[in-house]
Amino acid sequence: MIVQQFLRWMADAPVARRAEATSALARAYLHSAMTEADREAAEAAMTILLDDPAVQVRRALAEALSRSADAPREVILALSADLPDVASLVLERSPVLLDMELVDAVAGFADPLPAAVARRVGLGSQVAAAIAEVGSLQACQALAGNREAEIPRFSMIRLVERHGTDATLREALMARGETPIEIRQMLLKQVGDLLSDHPLVRRGLKDDRARAVVTEARERATVTLASTAAPHETPALVEHLVQSGQLTPALLLRAVCTGNIVLFTAALARLSGLGVSRVEAVLGAARGLPLRALLSRAGLPQRTHGLFQVAIGVWRDLAREVTPVLAVPGNPAVARLLIGEVLDRYQEQDGVEADDLVVMLRRFSAEIARDAARAYMDRTLAAA
Repeated sequence: MIVQQFLRWMADAPVARRAEATSALARAYLHSAMTEADREAAEAAMTILLDDPAVQVRRALAEALSRSADAPREVILALSADLPDVASLVLERSPVLLDMELVDAVAGFADPLPAAVARRVGLGSQVAAAIAEVGSLQACQALAGNREAEIPRFSMIRLVERHGTDATLREALMARGETPIEIRQMLLKQVGDLLSDHPLVRRGLKDDRARAVVTEARERATVTLASTAAPHETPALVEHLVQSGQLTPALLLRAVCTGNIVLFTAALARLSGLGVSRVEAVLGAARGLPLRALLSRAGLPQRTHGLFQVAIGVWRDLAREVTPVLAVPGNPAVARLLIGEVLDRYQEQDGVEADDLVVMLRRFSAEIARDAARAYMDRTLAAA
């Protein structure tokens, strides 16, 4: 009888009053002590309110029920299929919805509803995988920005493959602490690929030179990224670089010339098939024949062996003098010492010409000098 009176009143009440009464009814259902008959009557009333012509009323119902695990399942399911202003509330919040129901919503609904699903607190890996696979750019952006979402590694790769050209998504993935280092490198490569066709990069440069500039920038960023890697991340990064064809002699030379011997060692171990401890022993001794045999086994061009031997020798000598500092890859001051000494020793060798390897070393030296200058200014300003 009370429900009948409530519904008769609702039929003539203004929209704003109907929305207030709907919200009060839903809250009473969730939080008040009710008899079984009263609860049944309230559920019936809320079910009828699903047909109210005013979106404001249905939204009030969704707002009141959306965060509760005790909300009536049938009502929540109906609200999840309502207009976006209503459905987005329950799709983003309701604990009543199953993962498979959320997957169906991602696949079957248009924006902005998949993005609402992607913003859910504690979003599970199954739903995250569905968003990464079929979700719109807006949904994928929301997923990448949801720090509480459980995104599997393969789903992160799909996000990069499908929408890696989008700056918002790239920044969100880079900001996630658990994003694997090899996926961070994929994002760096995406940026490089975009830059290769940018008018500012191509202006005044032929195609080959433009590509070389972008490749060098990517390799520099990759080595810098590797300097922040945890010990267990470096092999995964090396494997990714191998599989994507990015583990070049130039990148390895850049690594050893900036003091990132961990990346260099892991790369030689992967390319040669030898154990890391064996590679470390050869690099530590830096003797001619064993070192050249290792470089050959790793598939590095023979014409680069002399330069690698010089670079490894310089690293070994400096490691004895500045071990605590050299142990931190990417230190600009140490990198400048390394590259300067490598360049001097290499050019002093008999028969060395001012070839492309020397030109490359000089470019490395110029880049590292600028990094060292920036680091010096940062320290000076911080001290001031």
